[in-house]
Amino acid sequence: MIEVKNLVFSYGKDKEVLHSLDFKVEQGEIFGFLGPNGSGKSTTQKILTGILKEYKGKVKIFNQDMVNSQTSFFFQKIGVLFEFPYLYNNLSVLDNLNYFSSFYPEKQLRNPIELLEKLEFKTDFLKKPVSSYSKGMRQRASMARALISNPQLLFLDEPTSGLDPSGAVLFRKIIEEEKRKGTTVFLTTHNMVDADLLCDRVAFISNGNIVALDTPKNLKEKNSSHQVLIEYVYKGERKTEIVEADELKKNMMFAQDEIISIHSKEPTLEDMFIKYTGRRLD
Repeated sequence: MIEVKNLVFSYGKDKEVLHSLDFKVEQGEIFGFLGPNGSGKSTTQKILTGILKEYKGKVKIFNQDMVNSQTSFFFQKIGVLFEFPYLYNNLSVLDNLNYFSSFYPEKQLRNPIELLEKLEFKTDFLKKPVSSYSKGMRQRASMARALISNPQLLFLDEPTSGLDPSGAVLFRKIIEEEKRKGTTVFLTTHNMVDADLLCDRVAFISNGNIVALDTPKNLKEKNSSHQVLIEYVYKGERKTEIVEADELKKNMMFAQDEIISIHSKEPTLEDMFIKYTGRRLD
């Protein structure tokens, strides 16, 4: 679906921000592209969506070179959710969706009312201007805009930004539904919970270089200490013990009356983000 080889991009002379990027995104995959602010992830996404053009290297999407594929046919097959919602503030969400729908073949479009219901958009705001919406409602309107055309390739930039926990769960469910339909998702986010729960694979980018690329599970297992944290009660006192995972195959190395919980000590995806990029989440 997406193939990037030796991608280099510069903002003017001596300002190279992408250094020979290589990666592929398979059809129907949710691919996380993660990195600190200023790492090059937004620049990469702008190249993939056709906003930036003066790059070196090869970028192929839908098996076509991006140099030749940026036509209305290409743009009709992608959906984009930007971190900062691109909506007309003086129009309602329905007016926005009707306007953007005019750029696509009618047979390709989803029903805007049904889509907004799925996104749990408040019905009493359907005809009110976007300027009156909360950040969460703007995010729902922006997701509706990205999905209205039934895209084959979906670019999502911080999709759960501005949502409360229930809204974030809803958006993750909708993204997973898109994957089951065969939609390919290119996800950029600082939310490691979203990345861990959603992504088939993630790439960490730092200072314009991809420094790690694998499944979230593999990245965590490769860097695991292979230790287990055990909480237990012994003689009425609650205690904790950290033991090597291999020791559990033999027997418990300490006296106990009741096991309360057992947790692996594997790192989180956020730990991996810090390890590979050298920076904490901004």
